[in-house]
Amino acid sequence: MQSTATVLVYSDDANTREQVRLATGRRPASDVPEVQFIECATPAAVLKELDRGGIDVCVLDGEAVPAGGMGVCRQIKDEIFHCPPVLLLIGRPQDAWLATWSRAEAAVTLPVEPVEFAEALASLLRSRLAVGA
Repeated sequence: MQSTATVLVYSDDANTREQVRLATGRRPASDVPEVQFIECATPAAVLKELDRGGIDVCVLDGEAVPAGGMGVCRQIKDEIFHCPPVLLLIGRPQDAWLATWSRAEAAVTLPVEPVEFAEALASLLRSRLAVGA
């Protein structure tokens, strides 16, 4: 197992980024590596970090302003070769169809519910690390 996993967190709201960090803890499950976070507050920063490489999973805030995570997700799926899996934070359960439109691999509602979020993140990390193995 790789020693750490890198998770990019995009939200213009520092409180949302903190919710993600707190829900994850050091690792979201015992069978995945410890997590390092790269926090981005703008879509330009997201693209810069993805171009740099080394991201295992992206967590994107669908409620971010001015560019929501759904639009950013769809853009990176089109533009980034071997784009990492995306966990989308959505405002309402009814927005799940929009997460599908954006091509996100998973979605959870805001505010972040720690158990649900950790399970979704761990699942994406498992699939990403299995592909990389």
